[in-house]
Amino acid sequence: MVFDSTETASREELREVQDGRLRETVRNAYENVEFYRETFDEAGLSPADIESVEDLSKLPFTTKEDFRDHYPTGMFAVDMDDVIRVHASSGTTGKPKIVGYTREDLDVWSKAVARCLVAAGVGPDDVVQNAYGYGLFTGGLGLHQGVEELGATVIPIGGGNTQRQVELLSDLGSDVIACTPSYALYLAEVADDMGIDIRDLPLRTVIFGAEPCTEPMRNEIEARLGVTGIDIYGLSEIVGPGVSVECEAQDGLHVWEDYFYPEVVDPNTGDPVEEGEEGELVLTTLAKDALPVLRYRTGDLTTLDYGTCECGRTCVRMDNITGRSDDLIIVRGVNFYPSEVESVVLEFDQIAPHYRIDLRREGNLDRVEITVELVEEFGGSLSDLEGRIQKRLSNVLSFTPDELNLVEYGDIARTEVGKVQRVYDHRGQ
Repeated sequence: MVFDSTETASREELREVQDGRLRETVRNAYENVEFYRETFDEAGLSPADIESVEDLSKLPFTTKEDFRDHYPTGMFAVDMDDVIRVHASSGTTGKPKIVGYTREDLDVWSKAVARCLVAAGVGPDDVVQNAYGYGLFTGGLGLHQGVEELGATVIPIGGGNTQRQVELLSDLGSDVIACTPSYALYLAEVADDMGIDIRDLPLRTVIFGAEPCTEPMRNEIEARLGVTGIDIYGLSEIVGPGVSVECEAQDGLHVWEDYFYPEVVDPNTGDPVEEGEEGELVLTTLAKDALPVLRYRTGDLTTLDYGTCECGRTCVRMDNITGRSDDLIIVRGVNFYPSEVESVVLEFDQIAPHYRIDLRREGNLDRVEITVELVEEFGGSLSDLEGRIQKRLSNVLSFTPDELNLVEYGDIARTEVGKVQRVYDHRGQ
């Protein structure tokens, strides 16, 4: 089942829509956003030079720094009188990125999320418990309006209040819950403490996003909750959740290419990579009025697959995001991503799916400290387990962490609201 016919359009039909919408987006950006007008002029380009998506490579990239440099509303293409909603990024690394929506933008966003829900197997008769945070964060209201667009029932509980979450899953028979992957696991922990086995409830699907989720973590979520785990992707600067989603085949996330045009480039050079080769995802909006965005460097690492999906959808599929180019950790000249540590943690049955990485500097040397939790009923040899984990970490990371701490179950702080923090960099302190 699809939400609308665009999801199964031919590549030729899709390209015609993309080219037409891109021309209008470029015109809007050039005429109404000073930043883009200056960008075009400096590159010696005019809107007439961008006739199709094939011409996008002529344009420079847009970056998160551009949003911050034009804070708060310098990237808007409409007056505030025409903006009916404002959201913002978390701003954890500086000023938040402010994003605005016209009524037409919200309509596009609702339809994009409704497509995601249908692809995930959600129907109009389902009850969706929305545990994403409401407010400036795009997750809560973004999912909410998509559920309503589909005609399903939404429970707008928001983040946190986990015991109440479990009670509503049971009392209202929720079919679907939307939340971060780390929160899904925490939900299972709290349910266990309450004497409730979530696997016995009607819940059948978790739609998770806002954080990277490795395949081992997905497997853990599915096993602990007795559900199908579906990955949804989005980011505030582009629209919010709804840019892409896995279908029930769980074989990559379909990008709604009539709304958002994807490229993948080498994160170091900015040059396009071959199909199937990993690189940084770059997105261009094709149907936004208030905030047109051209060639935005997301920082997310993925691949693109234009092959046929068994679900029948023709939109390109991107691989699950397991890391960001700016999440790269460099220690003593060695590069690694937090997701690589996570993959090791989830290999061991004696380890709970929670960890933290602390980076410190002693003198002129960087030190890596990794902390993991034992499972609740651990009864084996600590020294043996520590040795096996250290050996596996050394093989995966190509260096041996300076310290590995095995702590009791529950010692690592849980996150009920917002994105989980895994990396603590103390080197600049």
